[in-house]
Amino acid sequence: MQPHYSPPPVRPTAIRRGMSEFARTVLLAALVFVGARMFVLPYEVEGASMTPNLHNRERVLVNRSVYYHFDLNHYLNLIPGVSVSGQRVIYPFHQPQRGDIVVLNPPVAHATQPYIKRVIGLPGETVSFRDHYVYIDGKRLDEPYIAGPITDCDVARGCHDGLVPAGYVFVLGDNRDNSADSRSFGFVKIDEIVGKAWFANWPLDRIGILPHYDYQK
Repeated sequence: MQPHYSPPPVRPTAIRRGMSEFARTVLLAALVFVGARMFVLPYEVEGASMTPNLHNRERVLVNRSVYYHFDLNHYLNLIPGVSVSGQRVIYPFHQPQRGDIVVLNPPVAHATQPYIKRVIGLPGETVSFRDHYVYIDGKRLDEPYIAGPITDCDVARGCHDGLVPAGYVFVLGDNRDNSADSRSFGFVKIDEIVGKAWFANWPLDRIGILPHYDYQK
């Protein structure tokens, strides 16, 4: 008669070891997720303000850190005996550039979600409109991503233009006839830009890096 075999009992230390490994795995996954969201944010386009270049329900990835900036003088003034006036704003990566597609919190009281627009005017530049074109500092802006002279701005009816203040940008949607942008709500503070949209990840036939255009003005 064969002796009855009983498996060795599972020791409590083995159970604790397994739970500890599981907890570490979960913690690591959570840290990776949170860390990724600090730098990259998924965003779904709503509406037609960026057609034909971005479409309704298209999804993009937004770089949240590319426009990070700080006032160096603020930190210098924390040093005992140091007193520096004014601001010295430092961008470790780069400032918003003309043509960047950005996700922003619009200066609109009833807005419940961010907008996605294209940066057109930079700090210190004068934006104006004539003959359905955009002008920067009096020179017509070549915009190859839209269908020619389609940009209207009737200042008499409240359309905004003029000198872009320091720390602000002027943004437009690519679908100029169907876009709430700086023409209606004015300049956008750089601090209110969530980040730069740089990669389309849905639908499958639209996957790829969003192009950046060189301007001749």
